[in-house]
Amino acid sequence: MGFCRGAYALALISFLFLLPVIHGWGVDGHLTVCRIAQARLSETAAAAVKKLLPVSAENDLGSECSWADHVKFRYHWSSALHYIDTPDNLCSYQYTRDCKDEDGVSGRCVAGAINNYTSQLLTYGNAAASQYNLTEALLFLSHFIGDIHQPLHVGFTSDKGGNTIDVHWYTRKGVLHHVWDDSIIETAEERFYDSAVGGLIDAIQKNITGEWKDQVPTWENCGINKPTCPDIYATEGIRAACDWAYKGVTEGSVLEDDYFLSRLPIVNRRLAQGGVRLAATLNRIFG
Repeated sequence: MGFCRGAYALALISFLFLLPVIHGWGVDGHLTVCRIAQARLSETAAAAVKKLLPVSAENDLGSECSWADHVKFRYHWSSALHYIDTPDNLCSYQYTRDCKDEDGVSGRCVAGAINNYTSQLLTYGNAAASQYNLTEALLFLSHFIGDIHQPLHVGFTSDKGGNTIDVHWYTRKGVLHHVWDDSIIETAEERFYDSAVGGLIDAIQKNITGEWKDQVPTWENCGINKPTCPDIYATEGIRAACDWAYKGVTEGSVLEDDYFLSRLPIVNRRLAQGGVRLAATLNRIFG
């Protein structure tokens, strides 16, 4: 029996290593986006979110904002929905060209997923809603709006959004994608916020109502009768990836204070935009 368990464990580990490495912001990044968003919901949207959240969430959207990452190994079909691959070095995004999975199926990317789950949630309160799991739709949408604001989720095809670029973050080995998912945020928390995500969230919220106040209406705007606009978010993402994430990085680069301190404002801004836009989307859906 012990041998069988050991063999099963080895098989499982081998299987997991064969799967593509696809993450969005780390837990703290997604928590930040959702906490910012929930604080900006209209009364109607807040009531709908409270009704759709699992009871165990205790009306805290942030506590469920990483759910979509946790279910990827159960919902294998969802892995392709967390990112967009764009042509190497073009630094541009086009929905018809880029929003597809590795098999070429159109619409299977994070922009397509945002459109899909927005459409599902728009059925809230009418008979058509019965064909969808709107709790899952809310959790997927909240996560994917976070994902699309992580610049390397709209990265280059050849390196899988920085997942195959080995770097050192100070003294630790890792990959460039993980630096943007987790390392920049974690280092900021350690250095500036007593290792507490709450301090980071408070600082970003102060910038939203202060330094960035005049920009917020532009972030929220999607045009006439559009509840969400992921193509705008993706276009911004690949530009940020080229201008900041990839810039100056090669295989084996050692990334330290110069990289960290110049990229942290970009991370904070993208987290802020993700939270503001998630709130705006949910307010339009349920408004």
